Amino acid sequence: MANLISDYLGIHAQAMPLREQRMKLIAGNLANADTPGYQARDLDFDAALRHAQGSAGNGVMATTAEQHYRIGGDGLNPFQILREANQPSLDGNTVDPDMERAAYGRAALEYRASLSFVESKVKNMLTAITGQ
Repeated sequence: MANLISDYLGIHAQAMPLREQRMKLIAGNLANADTPGYQARDLDFDAALRHAQGSAGNGVMATTAEQHYRIGGDGLNPFQILREANQPSLDGNTVDPDMERAAYGRAALEYRASLSFVESKVKNMLTAITGQ
C-alpha cells in the first residue's frame, strides 16, 4: 500500500522530508550566525534524493572501522555537508546571514511547491473516491 501511495505522489513523497530537513539545517545556521567557530551546514539534496529513490552509487563512503570519521556533521545524516565561507571571519564562523536567509526563502518556496503538488494529488484522489 505504501508503494502505491508513493508511486502516486511521485518524487514529492521522498522530496518533502528532505526539504524539511534542509530548512532545519538552514534555520540552525541562522540561529548560530554569531556563534564563534560555527560551521554552516547544508544538505546535499541531490545525493539525498537519489539515495531516497534507491539509486545505486550514491557517492557516500562507508565507514568500515570505528576510527573512521563519520560523514556528515553529527554522523546521523551522511548527506549533511559543511558550507564553505564566502568571506573569512576572525572568529571562524562560516555563516553569512544574508545568504542563509536567501537559501531559506528558496527552500521554503521549494517545500511549498512540493506541498501544493501533493495537495492537488490528494484532492484528485478524494474526488475519484467520493465522485464529487
